[in-house]
Amino acid sequence: MADYREAFVGIDVAKLKNAIAIAEAGREGEVRFFGEVDASATSMRRVIGRIASRFDYVHFCYEAGPTGYGLYRLIRSLGHECTVVAPSLIPRKPGDRVKTNRRDAISLARLLRAGELTAVWVPDEGHESIRDLVRARAGAVETLRVHRQQVSAFMLKHGRSYPRKKSWTMRYLRWLQEQRFDHPAHQIALQEMVEAVRVSKERVERLERVIEEFVPAWSLAPIVWALQTLRGVDLIVAVTFVTEVGDASRFESPRQLMGYLGLVPGERSTGETVRRGGITKAGNGRVRHMLVESAWTYRHPPKVGKAKLYRLEQASPKVREIAWKAQSRLTARYRMLSARGKRTTVVCTAIARELVGFMWAVAREARVT
Repeated sequence: MADYREAFVGIDVAKLKNAIAIAEAGREGEVRFFGEVDASATSMRRVIGRIASRFDYVHFCYEAGPTGYGLYRLIRSLGHECTVVAPSLIPRKPGDRVKTNRRDAISLARLLRAGELTAVWVPDEGHESIRDLVRARAGAVETLRVHRQQVSAFMLKHGRSYPRKKSWTMRYLRWLQEQRFDHPAHQIALQEMVEAVRVSKERVERLERVIEEFVPAWSLAPIVWALQTLRGVDLIVAVTFVTEVGDASRFESPRQLMGYLGLVPGERSTGETVRRGGITKAGNGRVRHMLVESAWTYRHPPKVGKAKLYRLEQASPKVREIAWKAQSRLTARYRMLSARGKRTTVVCTAIARELVGFMWAVAREARVT
């Protein structure tokens, strides 16, 4: 046991080269910079082998970023521990204004040895592929929104106002085609923008069909189906929630999940003074945005529609009970907060926070069954 050697390795990952530092175990253990190596899998496998041959136990870490989880999977396949670190939760000195790859690697190694780093959840390859597909659909929706906004801004600039309230219907598209401009360039510009909207819309629909096709074969499909028993949660919302959050059972309580999604109020209290502000908006913004949108549906009285009735018939009795409890409670809470004069945005955020708790319960129940 006297010869047992342990090391903590910090890797500052980049596109071409990775900077590596090693911190030996113990408070007085040596911390040294190993060097910069090629970021390819072959090179990293060779370097990891060299480092591991000098120690009995090696723990690696690197920051989550655009390079993904390939290095994590490589290190784990070689039989070593690896932590993917949340960059926003790394302790940093306020006065430290110098940042280099070498310093970052050394800092990661030191903090890993001290146990001061917070790990992110790493999905498996199948989960990551579904998540990439869902994010591609979200990007397509954003592109569609931008193209529609360009058309609306173009019409407003030329003083053309649609006489009805609801836009982007077939009637609205016919109205756009009927517009005539004095200069041919304006006509061409409008047609190009309308065509961009059509192409973007087709891309969104195509991706949604692909998501619907791949979900049934996914290991977490039972959770996706169970979540759809809740009001305001359709296939896209359920898949987005599951792909971004992962296994809800890793959260010990609904409050932890609410905090993870940034739906809890921020607080700056000291002594007898308690100050609470708006939500923290920490964590995953994609899920938070969709949940707030889903919360709007709870402004109506509790009722089971045709689509939800089909989902409820396929769910277990426990999931049906949770879904109805959610609908009864959240609709009542929406009415109560609105009656107090709260702004609609505040009401929907509060409803979204409680909706997360019911989604946590449904996900755990679906996982058990």
